[in-house]
Amino acid sequence: MRFPTVVISGTKLAEEIKTTRSEVWRLVQQLRTLGVEIAGHPSSGYQLTSVPDLLLPELLEPLVRPTIFAEHICHYYRAGSTNTLALEAAAGGAPEGAAFLAEQQTAGRGRGDHRWHSAQSTGIYCSVILRPHLPPSEVLVLTLAAGIAVQSAVQEIDSRVLPDLKWPNDLLITGRKFCGILTEMSAEATRVRYIVVGIGINVNQREFPDELAQTATSLRLSTGAEWSRVELCAALLKSLDREYKALLSGAVSRADILRRFEEQSSSTRDRQVHVEENGGFEGVTAGLDSRGFLQVRTDTGMRTVLSGTVRLK
Repeated sequence: MRFPTVVISGTKLAEEIKTTRSEVWRLVQQLRTLGVEIAGHPSSGYQLTSVPDLLLPELLEPLVRPTIFAEHICHYYRAGSTNTLALEAAAGGAPEGAAFLAEQQTAGRGRGDHRWHSAQSTGIYCSVILRPHLPPSEVLVLTLAAGIAVQSAVQEIDSRVLPDLKWPNDLLITGRKFCGILTEMSAEATRVRYIVVGIGINVNQREFPDELAQTATSLRLSTGAEWSRVELCAALLKSLDREYKALLSGAVSRADILRRFEEQSSSTRDRQVHVEENGGFEGVTAGLDSRGFLQVRTDTGMRTVLSGTVRLK
């Protein structure tokens, strides 16, 4: 990446990374299978023929200074789940701001044990470690703030795109899901030890499996244009940093976040929904309560949705 137009000999590369020329050849072949365009062969040397749209720390770190994420970006070409990686790292003492990015997930997870379809190098699959001084009851508000951060990042790249926030952790474009957020934590009764916020964004997917074709979309499908994942990921981390610091510092209150979420959501008020909770029930959404939970007006009175899946009708 530092010398993208230069042909570099296999011997020089081997010296740089302290290995053999045959190992350099094996690594070059592996990078090629992962979508990195490298010209040349052992006798002539190697040249990076195009800067790949990969979420590499070398590309992202200069773009996200001085956020809490700038110094601890971990990149994987293939991983099971970035949330699992982040949770294991957090339990082992990884610092706040550590970010885990994967080009592909083989076991991506969504809310409620749902799988997240994670095609290679077409989406953003990102999990970050946070260590806020907050009680566990405030974590839902942090999830809502993460949704606002995603929306802000998308609009920073293209203000014509209008993501619709769906409580508690999805973002839609024209009724189809393009982003999901999974927040997991380790906590005591009165304080959070650490939180992992996982964000999956469908960016440049051209198609989806049959079971998702009617409900999912991507930014590319919605706009008809290719997006830079590096540019969007940098905007996402900066926006998330901004929302997180504002919440912790008191610059924005919980009420501010709830108000902004409702303003940017077409479904938190006056929408007919089916809620998959306590046997299931239907009603009309009536906004968020002071804790951030969705309220639904039913024939038998007002009900509060704590964790059930909400389906729009």
